[in-house]
Amino acid sequence: NVHSFTFKMTTVKNKAPAEVQITAEQLLREAKERELELLPPPPKQKITDAEELNDYKLKKRKGFEDNIRKNRTVISNWIKYAQWEESLKEVQRARSIYERALDVDHRNITLWLKYAEMEMKNRQVNHARNIWDRAITILPRVNQFWYKYTYMEEMLGNIAGCRQVFERWMEWEPEEQAWHSYINFELRYKEVDKSRTLVMVHPEVKNWIKYANFEEKHGYIALARKVFERAVEFFGEEHISENLYVAFSRFEEKQKEFERVRIIYKYALDRVPKQQAQELFKNYTVFEKRFGDRRGIEDVIVSKRRFQYEEEVKANPHNYDAWFDYLRLVESDTDADTVREVYERAIANTPPIQEKRHWRRYIYLWINYALYEELEVKDPERTRQVYQACLELIPHKKFTFAKIWLLYAQFEIRQKNLQNARRGLGTAIGKCPKNKVFKGYIELELQLREFDRCRKLYEKYLEFSPENCTTWIKFAELETILGDSDRARAIFELAIGQPRLDMPEVLWKSYIDFEIEQEEYENTRGLYKRLLQRTQHVKVWISYGQFELSIDSDDRIQRCRQIYEEANKSMQGCEEKEERLMLLESWREFEDEFGSLANKERVRKLLPEKVKKRRKITAEDGSDAGWEEYYDYIFPEDAANQPNLKLLAMAKMWKKQQQEDEEEQEEEEQQIVVEESEGIISQTFAELSCYL
Repeated sequence: NVHSFTFKMTTVKNKAPAEVQITAEQLLREAKERELELLPPPPKQKITDAEELNDYKLKKRKGFEDNIRKNRTVISNWIKYAQWEESLKEVQRARSIYERALDVDHRNITLWLKYAEMEMKNRQVNHARNIWDRAITILPRVNQFWYKYTYMEEMLGNIAGCRQVFERWMEWEPEEQAWHSYINFELRYKEVDKSRTLVMVHPEVKNWIKYANFEEKHGYIALARKVFERAVEFFGEEHISENLYVAFSRFEEKQKEFERVRIIYKYALDRVPKQQAQELFKNYTVFEKRFGDRRGIEDVIVSKRRFQYEEEVKANPHNYDAWFDYLRLVESDTDADTVREVYERAIANTPPIQEKRHWRRYIYLWINYALYEELEVKDPERTRQVYQACLELIPHKKFTFAKIWLLYAQFEIRQKNLQNARRGLGTAIGKCPKNKVFKGYIELELQLREFDRCRKLYEKYLEFSPENCTTWIKFAELETILGDSDRARAIFELAIGQPRLDMPEVLWKSYIDFEIEQEEYENTRGLYKRLLQRTQHVKVWISYGQFELSIDSDDRIQRCRQIYEEANKSMQGCEEKEERLMLLESWREFEDEFGSLANKERVRKLLPEKVKKRRKITAEDGSDAGWEEYYDYIFPEDAANQPNLKLLAMAKMWKKQQQEDEEEQEEEEQQIVVEESEGIISQTFAELSCYL
């Protein structure tokens, strides 16, 4: 059968909004407020006979069972049910309810606790023990069960049973508080030895300290010290803690073992990182102020500075300045082994790049190390090893340090081992010849008066660096000192014949001075002429003239004047007019001292005129940058400059004539003013006389 339904639409006549609007928020708020309204309490029911009591029990049990049936997993319903039965002294029924609840959720901690508490309240000790045993078997990690169980056994006076429970508990290695509870339990019954034998499952610093305090408290000082020592050994240097050392130091301080305290602090400060040792420093400082002397306080400060340097070198091992400061500190305060250890750590940080500029600071670590071993420790064999290790480390094919080779040679000389010194310097010349090495080796042989060796070294040196004028000069000076002037002259000849020289003017001057000292004046003149063939420098001419003037001979003045004339003639085409002026001024000074009036006037006429000129300035980009003024010299001998000189002379004459005309005009004007003044004065006197 098919049924048809007809829906009638309701029409709303007034679609305007209501005057009072009700929001969803208001509805929810009102519902919440009505929940808080107190319902009237149920009426009190008085039970007068057993039948009413049974009806009441039946009704309540039916309600509890219904709640349990609706939701078995809500344990609070089970607990309320069991507690209600317990209130009616129906322990057996309550026990049955707890057992039923445990079947539902046997891992509920509250359920076990309520069950056991019920048994204890009703003095059912064996039942309670049974429940606790079941609970700790099922949930051994719930510490609350163990605490309750042990407390119950101790309250019952079953000390052996309580200890047995603790032993079972400790097998599970519980948290620290459980062990402390066991220890306190044994201490309450004066079982100190049993407390001591407990195994430390939580070897933390605070537990070691508590253990030591325990021994100290019971008067076992040696055992307490042994505990601290075991703790230090146990943690080692990897897991070191300042709290342990602070407690150890305070313990020894109580025992008046001040030296032991000081050693403990120093040992700790050497190993504890700086950022973790603030409390350690503070306690050490207080201890030294109380029981130490000035030296002890200084040790504290030194230790603190050592920590700072340690942190710096750890942050940047290639900070060699920090290593220098650190080594300076340890050298002044610690033993040789410690200093060596720091030096070995420092020199292990070789520069990462094989460039000399990166090695300059680093190499001084080796130098200081060797000097320390030689001067402070007085160990020459170890010093030799340091030098040799350093020389093996330096990459001599790329660069070397002459200072190291020379210091090593000087060390061997001090040890009276000349053969090793020569061998070392010879190796340096063979591997990496340097000017400083040659100079040091030659100086050494000179001090030993081994002149033949010096000659050979100079020959090697000049083969290595033939352009070094200083070496040629020193070689020639050596031969001069030895009285072999011919060899010295030959050396100078070889030197000036070299195609490249770094300071040829110094070499020529030395050669000339050598010939002058030997009073070989002809050779000296020959040298000056050869030098003037190479250069026309004004100082050479002046030096040549002064040389001729210095010779004690009759024609020295004439020779000197002739040189000045030749010099002036050769320098007429010189572009550097200042040099030519310098020559003429020197010539003028010579003539002022030794020449006649004619010669003086002649030189005076050769002097140039100084004129001011202007020239254009061009910028770097080629644009015009303006004009600048400069001074130029015009020499009378220069034929091209004769018109300029005439023009200059005419300009000077015109300027002089202008000045003379101006002076004459000023004199005439002054004469007119004087005459007028005299006329006015005479007229005034005439008028005054007429009046009188």
